[in-house]
Amino acid sequence: MADTLSPAERGARMALVKGRDTKPEMIVRRMLHTMGYRYRLQAKDLPGKPDIVFRSRRKAIFVHGCFWHRHPDPNCKLARLPKSRLDFWQPKLEANAARDRATVERLEEIGWKVLIVWECELREREQLGNKLIRFIGERT
Repeated sequence: MADTLSPAERGARMALVKGRDTKPEMIVRRMLHTMGYRYRLQAKDLPGKPDIVFRSRRKAIFVHGCFWHRHPDPNCKLARLPKSRLDFWQPKLEANAARDRATVERLEEIGWKVLIVWECELREREQLGNKLIRFIGERT
């Protein structure tokens, strides 16, 4: 199946995909702030520039979109592959997931604990809140 957009139109659409301050990220940040936690954003000095960082606790949180980062949960409907241009999308999305795994590994090697919050987890806010509390409150 061919792309329905011209290369210029596709490029313009892809340029709208945000890398930071996404809606899921803002929801997690708001939740953390409401719970009384204070944090730093986009730590450029750490591998992968984690979305949310607790430096004194050496903990980092990434908020991942299920589609872009290939959420491995088979029940996640947001992680589906596109129907067209699989030859393009599959390697691209698999490379994103491999890069994410390498980033977590590098952070753990330098003594950081890492939590991945998946976009689909935002549906169950109470569960997510408990997950965040367990992660942040955990002793290093």
